[in-house]
Amino acid sequence: MKKTVTAAVLAVATAFALGTGAFVSKMSADDDDHHSRHFRFAEDSLVLSKTVYVGNASTVIAGEALPPGCMGGATGLTVQVPLIAGNTTGVAVPCGFASDNGEFPNDQDTHNVWNNSGSDGSFGITSPIFLENITEDGWVLGTLPIPSDKIVTSFSSKSELALNRSVDGKSLTFMAYHGGTGCGGTEVSPTAPNLIDVSASNTPAICDPTNPVTSSLQNSPSTITTYYRAVAEVDADGQLSVTDGNAYSGDNGRAAIKGSNGIYYMVGNDNSGNIGKKQLSLTVAGFELINATGAELLIPGLTPPVPPNIGMIGRLEFLSSDKPGKDTNFRGITIFDNTVYVSKGSGGNGINSVFQEGTQGTLPTGTAAELANVPLTILPGFPNTEASTGTNFPFGMFFANANTLYVCDEGDGTFVTPPVNGNVADPQSQATAGLQKWVLQNGVWTMIYVLQNGLNIGVQYSVDHYPASIDPATGGCRNIAGRVNGDGTATIWAITSTVSANGDNGADPNKLVKVTDLISATTLPSAGGWLGTFQTVRSARAGEVFRGIAFAPKSDD
Repeated sequence: MKKTVTAAVLAVATAFALGTGAFVSKMSADDDDHHSRHFRFAEDSLVLSKTVYVGNASTVIAGEALPPGCMGGATGLTVQVPLIAGNTTGVAVPCGFASDNGEFPNDQDTHNVWNNSGSDGSFGITSPIFLENITEDGWVLGTLPIPSDKIVTSFSSKSELALNRSVDGKSLTFMAYHGGTGCGGTEVSPTAPNLIDVSASNTPAICDPTNPVTSSLQNSPSTITTYYRAVAEVDADGQLSVTDGNAYSGDNGRAAIKGSNGIYYMVGNDNSGNIGKKQLSLTVAGFELINATGAELLIPGLTPPVPPNIGMIGRLEFLSSDKPGKDTNFRGITIFDNTVYVSKGSGGNGINSVFQEGTQGTLPTGTAAELANVPLTILPGFPNTEASTGTNFPFGMFFANANTLYVCDEGDGTFVTPPVNGNVADPQSQATAGLQKWVLQNGVWTMIYVLQNGLNIGVQYSVDHYPASIDPATGGCRNIAGRVNGDGTATIWAITSTVSANGDNGADPNKLVKVTDLISATTLPSAGGWLGTFQTVRSARAGEVFRGIAFAPKSDD
């Protein structure tokens, strides 16, 4: 059964997105043709992806099982998982209960829907997606609501909804969720706002029986839920196409970019289930999970591939003690000089660093078996030890040229309380979070400085109608878009990360900022000058978060 987002939900969300009266091309799920005649991204502009929380108190009921339908209660249950060699092995599956209702944090009461993250490690609520067309200084030119019966994101999954412009410049891509049928179900899972724990659901073709997310509907907990990690592509006229994929089961697809060969390259993570690291390679579900994560390839418009034909690019396992598949917990992606680069900045496995896919100047292609043998190599000079998982948190990347690479580091997310000298970020974030500048010298990349001035890392800021007790502070930055200017400088726009006392700081209202740097400079710009100083371009409001930034797609006209 496929549900259409209600007119009321779209109206509320659209009104929220409009703010002070910016123009919105009003698109409904059944009005694509009308919409395409009235919307076009402006030339030489930017596009900001965002989502708005549209849930209310009844979206989550305090005391209900989380995830919905999880039958084990507080003590959990044991399920039998098929082994590749035959027979089964028992695996414990914990469950939890909602500790609060579905209200977003506000200044009228003490309810906070993100308190539920404490008892449900999979917690999230689906929400509508908006693409704001803005000037480089943040003025809204138009807003494109993405139909929520076609694809939704998860509030508050902070690593989702990155935007990337295709190599030919003609479209934007992002990843989100589209309902499918599978894992023993017979109905199509709904694609709509206000569904619970979709971001940790199984994909239709990779069914982990130890994943506690079996339903996303509190009023129908026996309904099986499965969601494709889909790639959405939007052209200059706002026309949307969606390609379903089965990778990233149990977790989230984060970013996609369309190469010069017309193929989607993706990054993400999978496996929110409970199969132990020693059991993964021995069980059917575990083996499928470790071969459907990290760097992926997907052909636009084709039927979603199923195991063993899911196009995972390369394999990494740095330590025998690592959980298989988690060393490729990639988040950022870019293509430069026909080469794919990805970043890893989260998780306790492997190495947090910047990696190259395959050989220089060649986009990976081929069968699943051929893609498995593509090397994933750390760029020389970037972190290359396991200690990096506690010190290095790269996200978005921008090549100003072949020898200059800007990398956004989001910080370690640590919230210091009470504040130290008025600062709630820890020394690690204060030292390395922000926009790192790396220069290639004699074949080795060297970080020469970190741009932080104006980010105010660790300094709390207030948000209208938001509880002062959880005021966020900037922790670093995530997704970025960059432009090389004619005067030898580069301007980079970045989405900030946050630290806070919120139950899930991915739900904190964050910011879009920009900074300009002299590309040839090898010393940090002087404090107080316009070079190297971040400016706030836009600030999210309560119930709103920014996720991705990219230059607008070009029209064929």
